[in-house]
Amino acid sequence: MKTTILGRSGLHVSRIAFGTWQLGGEWGRFDEDAAITAIRRARDLGVNFFDTAQAYGFGASERILARALGRELTSARDELVIATKGGLRRTDTGLVRDASPGWLRKGVDASLAALGVDHIDLYQVHWPDPTVPAAETAGALGDLVAAGKIRHIGVSNYSPAQIAEFSAVLPVETVQPPYHLFRRDVEDDLLPYCRVQNIGVLIYGPLAHGLLTGTLREDTTFADDDWRSTSPDFTGEVYQQNLTALRGLEKFAADRNITVGQLAIAWTLANPAVHVAIVGARRVDHIQDSLGAADVVLGDTDLEEIDKIMVRARPIAGPSPESV
Repeated sequence: MKTTILGRSGLHVSRIAFGTWQLGGEWGRFDEDAAITAIRRARDLGVNFFDTAQAYGFGASERILARALGRELTSARDELVIATKGGLRRTDTGLVRDASPGWLRKGVDASLAALGVDHIDLYQVHWPDPTVPAAETAGALGDLVAAGKIRHIGVSNYSPAQIAEFSAVLPVETVQPPYHLFRRDVEDDLLPYCRVQNIGVLIYGPLAHGLLTGTLREDTTFADDDWRSTSPDFTGEVYQQNLTALRGLEKFAADRNITVGQLAIAWTLANPAVHVAIVGARRVDHIQDSLGAADVVLGDTDLEEIDKIMVRARPIAGPSPESV
């Protein structure tokens, strides 16, 4: 597994991180033992970077990760980089953004307990909270760093302006944005900004939430408890048009003896501003396929041909706390 230094954080991480959103319940039912086996297989193949969040089942995903990595979380803690996120709160009407100092402190303690560790390597604010001044959020996290509960600070889904405001109090070391072939808006400002500022970039959703796995078809349906069942990105004209682009990508990948999923992940890693791609899986065969993307090299000609395939694709927005 290829590794990299995650920007100014200095963390030495695998270029592909194992993501655990799919283990929190928002993607429907799954076999927990199979998911744990997938996590263990990723670790055996060289992945040392694991990303989770308090809001992924409010402890459910973190506890599964702890169960999978239990032995190494005690015997080889320094060999693992554990990232989690906070700043979302569950209410009777759904998720709300809450980056207030009090809620973040509770969230860090809850994540430490769920993970069964005494510190978190990278703690990220999950979504910007317009109701809480950035200085208050940053100040609270700075106190938690001083207390030894977290080592490094990042943000997720933040714009350059929001990062700059936060960094005026506490330097942002990493950012986690959505990025895939059907969502490229971060290329305009966020990725260039992070490259200049040496901010570590770990992107999520490189497989476009399943669209780029090659397993979805025109007649695919989703379970009622899967957020995609009500997403406009996976229904109607947008979905059908993007499946047409997908067929072109599948042929491009097949001509190079790789899967379309490997192509999609490798494409994100080909951007010089991207350090890490976060990939989720609930089965061993899926994670083994994804990890093969770390060895795929795409040249300028390849990237130009991919752009031509995608010229008629429709951008998709993906989920937000309010839509899940």
